[in-house]
Amino acid sequence: MRILVTNDDGIDAPGIRKLVQIALKFGEVTVIAPDGQRSAASHQSTFGTPLRIKEHGFGIEGVKAYALSGTPADCVRVGVLKMVEPKPDLVLSGINNGFNMASDIQYSGTVGAAFEAAFYGIQAIAVSIGNLDYIELVDIYLPGLLEEYIKKPLAKDQVWNINFPECTPAECKGVLHDMIVSKDDFYDDDITAEKQDDGSFILTEVAKRNWNASEGTDLHAVINNYIAVGPVNNIS
Repeated sequence: MRILVTNDDGIDAPGIRKLVQIALKFGEVTVIAPDGQRSAASHQSTFGTPLRIKEHGFGIEGVKAYALSGTPADCVRVGVLKMVEPKPDLVLSGINNGFNMASDIQYSGTVGAAFEAAFYGIQAIAVSIGNLDYIELVDIYLPGLLEEYIKKPLAKDQVWNINFPECTPAECKGVLHDMIVSKDDFYDDDITAEKQDDGSFILTEVAKRNWNASEGTDLHAVINNYIAVGPVNNIS
């Protein structure tokens, strides 16, 4: 199996190294990831501006890695159209340091990269965890989840989305499958405005979250220390 791995935290992020180590159990891995932080890039793509790609010393034997000046979606497009031949059988995106569920999916560069793979008819899985301090959960559960989902059928323009909770293995209650994306009100953000001497304003976002959700949703699952797995629609 030819596997393309990317992320939105940048090629040097610890989460992508963990994902590559696990992905190697399933096939040949090529990494193409942003050369720096691209969180909240969503499905943004670069058109009309040349991109720069450079081989990157990833330090894992047998893995070719490249840093790209573009977005996570760009990384997948470059991989599919230029760098991985024949095209990848599977795209894995992550492991993101922070959840990608509920309304956050709209902003997620991690999920956006998976959506780009779906455009090309390639099986794609996005993987996120509330906090990388709990990465031991990934070691325990992700190999089995990939074994189950790397070939599990998806509808056109769908990807699999996996979110690990912020808890220890002892606190984790297991895996909930077929979770739907929460439509509950997740954001309660505000913006403060500080007037400057020249009449302009400095605007600062105050991020707040509503940690309540309907049963059967991705958000409800992780709140209750379950791993949430479910399909996400690219176009709906």
